[in-house]
Amino acid sequence: MTERPTALVTGASRGVGAAVARALGPTHHVVLGGRDEEALAEVAAELPDARPWPVELTRVTEADVAGVERLDVLVHSAGVARLGRIADLPADAWLRMMEVNVVAVAELTRLLLPALRRARGHVVCVNSGSGQRANPDWAAYAASKFALKAFADALRLEERDLRVTTVYPGRTATDMQHEVRRYEGGAFEPEKYLRPESVAQAVLAALNAGPDAHLTELTLRPAAGPPS
Repeated sequence: MTERPTALVTGASRGVGAAVARALGPTHHVVLGGRDEEALAEVAAELPDARPWPVELTRVTEADVAGVERLDVLVHSAGVARLGRIADLPADAWLRMMEVNVVAVAELTRLLLPALRRARGHVVCVNSGSGQRANPDWAAYAASKFALKAFADALRLEERDLRVTTVYPGRTATDMQHEVRRYEGGAFEPEKYLRPESVAQAVLAALNAGPDAHLTELTLRPAAGPPS
């Protein structure tokens, strides 16, 4: 029996990360990264071959990834957002978003590069429409997502044997979007947003491209609702 390829998905306890994990479940051994152990266990129980990996991504060490010898897919889906005007947002908010959305991504990738190189693997960064355009009240979050794009672009050029894809979803029906709409003073209307499963299908499209095709960037926007 052929061994399943291995995929590690961060932010896998809910939202886009959980949807990506479920999409990969039929074909991959899935390592579910995140902080919520109970939620990770619930997602793992749905899949034929998965295990939770409870971890604080900003504190990952070599010991945490010691058992990963070969990694075919690494999906960075974890992220945080805090909105506010530049005049009002303190330094710790900027630092937190940079730490989670960029530095943790870079460090986990660095630690897993030997395993990714062995598999000639694929790294997917789930970015945001804010990684393409910055709007008022979104400066700190957008800065972290522009930095994530820069990381992915540089990784693609440095690691020629790997594939690196950035996915830019617009507004998506997740817990984060609940918080965004609360800040904006508007209703949460999931029918106007992308479904997490639709973002997961975009990730699969990149992963399943033929050997002659390297999908470097994919942009998704809701078919209904405001642009994002």
